[in-house]
Amino acid sequence: MRLKIVHKTHYSFQQPVSYGLQQLRKTPKSRHQQMVHAWETEIEGGKKELSYTDHHNNTVELISFDRGATAMTIVSRGEVEVEETHGVVGKHLDSSPLWMYQAQTPRTKAGAGIRKLVREVEGETEVQQMHSLMKVVGNAIEYKLGASEPEWTAEEALTAGQGVCQDHAHVFLSCVREMGLPGRYVSGYLMMDDRIEQDAMHAWAEAYLDGLGWVGFDVSNAMSPDMRYVRVATGLDYSDAAPVTGTRIGGEGESLVVQIEVAQQQ
Repeated sequence: MRLKIVHKTHYSFQQPVSYGLQQLRKTPKSRHQQMVHAWETEIEGGKKELSYTDHHNNTVELISFDRGATAMTIVSRGEVEVEETHGVVGKHLDSSPLWMYQAQTPRTKAGAGIRKLVREVEGETEVQQMHSLMKVVGNAIEYKLGASEPEWTAEEALTAGQGVCQDHAHVFLSCVREMGLPGRYVSGYLMMDDRIEQDAMHAWAEAYLDGLGWVGFDVSNAMSPDMRYVRVATGLDYSDAAPVTGTRIGGEGESLVVQIEVAQQQ
């Protein structure tokens, strides 16, 4: 399936920006089950300083604000062809060692709640256990937009009993690592069945399983990724794969609008 993606981010400020840098992780790469046929980033109110590949093999674009800017618009667009692999990504190709993905982070650190979830997991094989875990996490945390805070840990989301895809991914990863398996956070694009326009990127998790390698699990949709999913960035948790991170001096009174369109290319 060939997907056409447009990702627009618009910032406006009541006060001008004196200095600012942003790291963008919005660019898919040709690897595993997907092929990027075209991708470009356009910027108004700033400029692209450089692009590099980080230690998770993510493409990162470094963007600077124009001095005195009161607005910035970033538009990323392109076409990506995705093959059906039923969520199987395959062997570990990144420069970061596989054992690193077994380590918990402050966002995924397991507590009593996570350990209780792990005890509910059933199945004889790792694949069966991961599908069971996906259901266990989905039953424990209701998907609800606006119900969580961006900085919530896995335990905090579990205590609240509700959250978004980011929370589902963190709780799933916490459990995977508590079970002694490598796990990584994934951000990307998802073509929805009922609409083209969206206001945020999607997130899911991957576990490294014997005989298969990396396999994706999307708790929010209770399935492994199919041809509607485009992988963009991976990491130990959200902080490694966030679409935008950065710093700024000035620019008080920020207003942000995000518009994403994902559609099948005819």
